[in-house]
Amino acid sequence: MSTDLPARPVADVDPSTPLSPERAARVEELVGAMTVEEKLYQLVGLWEGRGGTGEGGDVAPMADAMQGDAPDSLEGYALAGLGQLTRVFGTTPVDAVEGARGLVAKQRWLQERSRHGVPALVHEECLTGLAAWGATTFPAPLSWGASFDEGLVEQLGAAIGESMRSLGVHQGLAPVLDVVRDARWGRVEECISEDPHLVGEVATAYVRGVQSAGVVATLKHFVGYSNSRAGRNLAPVHAGPRELADVLLVPFEMALLDGGVGSVMNSYAEVDGVPVAADASLLTELLRERWGFEGTVVADYFSVAFLQTLHGVAADVADAGAQALEAGIDVELPTGVAYLALADAVRSGAVPEALVDRALRRVLTQKAALGLLDPGYDPSVDLDAIDLDPPAHRDLARRLAEESVVLLSNDGSLPLSTTAKRVAVVGPNADDPSALFGCYSFANHVLAQHPGTPMRLTVPPVLEALRSELAGAELVHARGCDVEGADTSGFGEAVEAARGADAVVVVLGDRAGLFGRGTSGEGCDAESLDLPGVQQQLLDAVLDGVEPGTPVVLVLLTGRPYAVASALERCSAVVQAFFPGQEGAGAVAGVLSGRVNPSGHLPVTLPRSVGAQPYSYLHPILGGASSVSNIATEPVLPFGHGLSYTTFERSDLQVESAEVPTGGSIIASVVVTNTGERAGADVVQLYGHDPVASVTRPVTQLLAHARVALEPGESVRVLLDVPTRRLALTDRRGVRVVEPGAVQLRVGPDAEHVELTADVELVGDAHPVTTADRRTVVTALEALA
Repeated sequence: MSTDLPARPVADVDPSTPLSPERAARVEELVGAMTVEEKLYQLVGLWEGRGGTGEGGDVAPMADAMQGDAPDSLEGYALAGLGQLTRVFGTTPVDAVEGARGLVAKQRWLQERSRHGVPALVHEECLTGLAAWGATTFPAPLSWGASFDEGLVEQLGAAIGESMRSLGVHQGLAPVLDVVRDARWGRVEECISEDPHLVGEVATAYVRGVQSAGVVATLKHFVGYSNSRAGRNLAPVHAGPRELADVLLVPFEMALLDGGVGSVMNSYAEVDGVPVAADASLLTELLRERWGFEGTVVADYFSVAFLQTLHGVAADVADAGAQALEAGIDVELPTGVAYLALADAVRSGAVPEALVDRALRRVLTQKAALGLLDPGYDPSVDLDAIDLDPPAHRDLARRLAEESVVLLSNDGSLPLSTTAKRVAVVGPNADDPSALFGCYSFANHVLAQHPGTPMRLTVPPVLEALRSELAGAELVHARGCDVEGADTSGFGEAVEAARGADAVVVVLGDRAGLFGRGTSGEGCDAESLDLPGVQQQLLDAVLDGVEPGTPVVLVLLTGRPYAVASALERCSAVVQAFFPGQEGAGAVAGVLSGRVNPSGHLPVTLPRSVGAQPYSYLHPILGGASSVSNIATEPVLPFGHGLSYTTFERSDLQVESAEVPTGGSIIASVVVTNTGERAGADVVQLYGHDPVASVTRPVTQLLAHARVALEPGESVRVLLDVPTRRLALTDRRGVRVVEPGAVQLRVGPDAEHVELTADVELVGDAHPVTTADRRTVVTALEALA
C-alpha cells in the first residue's frame, strides 16, 4: 500500500449511465449463479460494533433493541457474501490509516471467503463532512442555505467525496432534502432551508460534488419526515398530496434528475397513515416509473423492522421485510434484521424471487459501476496519502462559514470599535468548540460518548478566535450558565465582567446531540422556541447590568431559529451562525471585528413564538397574520433577511417579454449596485406573486437568486432565466400544472420587503408539468460601466 499504487479511475456513479457490456454481463452472471441466501445477503448491511451497544454508543434510534442477537462481526455473518459495511469509520474513534488498513482486510476476506468474491459497498455519514475521527468538520446544512452559494457547496461536496474515496468508502448518507416546516423539530439543523427550490438547488450542487469523486450520494429522507406533528421526531405526518407534490417532493426531483444521484433513503415517517418504507406509490410508482430513477433505495436505519415494532403494519420481521422489498427498498440498513428472515418465504413462493432479483440487480449494478465486480479488483488504498483534514478543506470550511454568518441587526456597534480596550465575552458557548458543530459531526455524534478522547482537530472556540482577532484588547470571560439547566449561580460573575467592559459579546445557543442529549439534533425536539435553559435570563441580566451606552452584541450558535424578538430590540447587534463548523469561530470573530463583511441571509424565517408553529414564509393568505386569531404569526425577521457593512441598491427590474407561454421561461434582469464604502456580497432575490389561481397559493415565493460580490461603487446587471415550472401547482384535479394568468415579479432584500415589481402574463393553456421540463434557473452577470 505504498504511494506507487496505480491511480484508480474515478467511477461514474450516475445510475443513468449504462454499464459497459462486460460489467452488465457480470451482473447477470451473478444474479443467475447466486442462491437465495446469497442474494439476500447482498441486500443487507453489517454494522460491526453494533452502533447502539458496547463501545458504539447510541448513534441510531433504538439501535440496541433493534439489532438483537445478530452476529456483529464479518466472520460470523457474511460467509454467504455481504451487500454493505456500515460506518466502519463512523461508529467509534478509529484512526483513519488503521481503519483503512482494516477495511482492506475485510474486503479481501469477502473476496477470498465468500463463494462469489463480491466486495461490500462501504457507506458513511457525511452531512457536515465525513463523520470520521479527525476529518474536517464543515458548517451544517442550514449554513449552506444561508450562504445562497451553490458553487461553494459543490466544492464542499467534492472535498467530502475525496476524503471518503481515499479511505475506500463508496457511499455517503447525505444530503438531507427535508424542507423545514416547523422550527421545533430537532433535525432542522440538518436541513438547508424552508424553501423547496433553494433546498433542491443547494442539495443538487452537493450531490454533484460528492459524486464527482466517484462516491455515491444519498438523498434523504424521502419523503415527509420534516412535516411531523408538533415537530416531534418520528411523529406521524399529515400532509395532503398537494403539499407533498408542491413542497416536499420538489427538491428530491431536482437532485435526482439534475444531480444524477445514485441512491435514495426512505423516511421513517408514516404519511397519512402509510409508512414510507412500505409505500410502493412513493418508492416505485413515483421514484422509478414517473421520475425514472435507476439507482438504489436504501433503508434508513432499522426502518424496515420498524414496520412491525413502531408502525404496527407487519406481523413480524419477515412480513416487514416482504412489504419493504415489494414497496421498493433495495438494501436494508444498517444490518440485516428483516431481509435475512425472508429465505423460507422466497423458496416457498410466498415472496416472489423476482422481487429479490429486482433489488439484487440494482445493488450489483451499482457495485459494478464502482468497479467492485471487475476482474482483479484490488481494494487497496494509498495509506500514505490519507489526510482527512488538509489545508484546502479547512479553507473551504472557512469560506463557507464566513459566507453563512447572518447579521440580523446592528445599530452601528459592529464592527467593534478599535478603541475598545476591554471586551467581556460571556455565555456558555463562548469557550466550547463543540458549540460550533451539529449533531452529525463526529465530535457530537460519536466523540461525545467517549469522554476524554481528543478531537484530533484544531478548533478554536469563539473566545480564542476573538483573542486573536482583537489582539489589542483585554478579553474577560465568564460562562454565566450552562446551555441547559436552571443554575443561575454564574450570573453575578458574568454581569460583573460586563459592567466594567467597553463592549460585551454574549455567545449563546444550542448544544447539538442525539436523542435528548442536547438541545438540537436528532431526537432533540423543542417544546419552546425560547433560548434553552436560562440563557435568556442571562442575557437580560447582562443587559440590565451594563453601564448605559455599552454595546452588547449577541452571537447565536444554534441549529434552529429561535424566538429572540426581545434580544433584537435590546441588543446593539445580533449575529446568527447555524453551527458554522471548525472554522466557524474565526468567521464569527471576523464579522465582529469587521475583517469579514457579513453576507449570509436567513434560509428560514425567524419565528415570533412557538405558538406560530408550524410556519413557512410560503403560506397562503390565511397562513399570515389575521384579525380572527389572537396569535401573531408574522415572523420577527423574514426569510432572506441579512445585513451587511456596506449598502446595496437594486434598480431597473426588466422582463424580456411581458407575455410568456405557460411552458416557457421568464427572463428578467435587475441592476444591483454597491453604494457603500467597502466590498461586499449581495444576494439578489427574485420573488413571484400569483394573485389568482385555481387553488390557494403562497403570498410570495422565491423564484431565483444570485450571490453577487461587488467592489464599492460597482454595478452589475443580474440576468435570471426562470422556468415557469417554478410557479407550478397541483390543481383541483390533482394534476401538477403551470396555469395561465398574471404573475407579479418582486425584487427586494428579503421575502417581505418589496423594492421593485414587474408584471408578466403567462399565456396559453395550462401546461402539464413533466420531467422533461427544465427545473434549474440560469443566471448570468453583465458588467456595467
